[in-house]
Amino acid sequence: MGEHIIKLPDVGEGVAEAELVEWHVKVGDIVREDSVLAAVMTDKATVEIPSPVDGEILWLGAEIGDTVAIGSPIVRLKVAGEGNVAGGATPAKVTAESTPSPSPQGGGGRATASKGGAKSTSPSSESSAKSERAAQTESPSPLWGGARGGGTAPTSRGAAPAGAPRPEGEKPLASPAVRLRAKEAGVDLRQVAGSGPVGRIGHEDIEAFLARGPQVARGLARNDAVQDIKVVGLRRKIAEKMSLSKSRIPHITYVEEIDVTALEDLRAALNKEKRPGVERPKLTLLPFLMRAMVKAISDQPNLNSLFDDEAGIIHQHGGIHIGIAAQTPSGLVVPVVKHAEARDIWECGAEVVRLAEAAKSGTATRDELSGSTITITSLGAMGGVATTPVINHPEVAIIGVNKMMVRPVWDGTQFIPRKMMNLSSSFDHRVIDGWDAAVFIQRIKALLETPALIFVD
Repeated sequence: MGEHIIKLPDVGEGVAEAELVEWHVKVGDIVREDSVLAAVMTDKATVEIPSPVDGEILWLGAEIGDTVAIGSPIVRLKVAGEGNVAGGATPAKVTAESTPSPSPQGGGGRATASKGGAKSTSPSSESSAKSERAAQTESPSPLWGGARGGGTAPTSRGAAPAGAPRPEGEKPLASPAVRLRAKEAGVDLRQVAGSGPVGRIGHEDIEAFLARGPQVARGLARNDAVQDIKVVGLRRKIAEKMSLSKSRIPHITYVEEIDVTALEDLRAALNKEKRPGVERPKLTLLPFLMRAMVKAISDQPNLNSLFDDEAGIIHQHGGIHIGIAAQTPSGLVVPVVKHAEARDIWECGAEVVRLAEAAKSGTATRDELSGSTITITSLGAMGGVATTPVINHPEVAIIGVNKMMVRPVWDGTQFIPRKMMNLSSSFDHRVIDGWDAAVFIQRIKALLETPALIFVD
């Protein structure tokens, strides 16, 4: 038997480090070649790390939320044959505070360095190692990033409440392997409390649920549980981005109502139109709004800008790259429709559909999630009457779409039903004056209320 050390591979051009956002294995697990070991995040792209060999997990070199340098050891396996490391030394644990050292250490023992310092142990007997692994298997950590090769597992205070752990309609987050395990065990994942980042359900959560047995509703009862959830991965990046935007950009928000009755009639007619041999996407409101923004920006090109506030330079772009804020199971991401000025209504619609599917499935590339010059944010039917969108730094404007409602509108002689929708849009007041913001939105309003103008060059 030998040992094989797996290092964090190069996960993208120019990337020097990545954040560990999920472990798919724990110490003692038997893995096969190509089994997914972990997931790391660079910018807003998540990359899965597979195992190159069969083996047994002996050591995991980082915890959830740690930043790991490319080339650092992250997993040690017991494998058949000689493996790729001599002497069985354990590399120092990879964390943001410690520098990994993959080289063997003297004395025949192994050392595990954690955030609190280095811990050295002498070689243990095979029975002791098995006991340690059994204890870890029988008492899984309630949080991802818990006991990893002898580390101390963070704990949540209090027991999980009886009954459904998430609101009605909320989709549980879990990997395909966990979903298969739940299906085989007859477990409804909606009833399982996830202990991973943003409530993600792991294998240990399934086992803990099965160990508790059927939960009986006991009526009203106090719940004093407090769960500590580490902010990692995409949620941490969203928090950093929002903090940067709100701390640096003085927002001005302008709300205007739009009569979209004629637009909705046109949209329905275009969606019914079929052309032989031509495959077109089903049009939503967004492609029309995008084309209206393109026309409005041609009159006010300063709205399509990035503001380098440290250098005091406004980068005014000719290409209009519209970010579409999209909610995914992992959090908010912004896929970008590049060069909207060169796309017609149907091309914009097709690209929005393609990018939305890629974002929700987690397959969107870094290029598809970056490079926007202005952003649209929409909550669809949940859009409310008005919102105060946060600008996507370093852009200078964001257009917020609120939900569409039929409202009574006075036409001079009587009230008539019209399809109305508010646009709630925010602007960087250092760059865009209130008057310019109003002119921009009024131009978009005129185009959406008379949609034929969108098609006129």
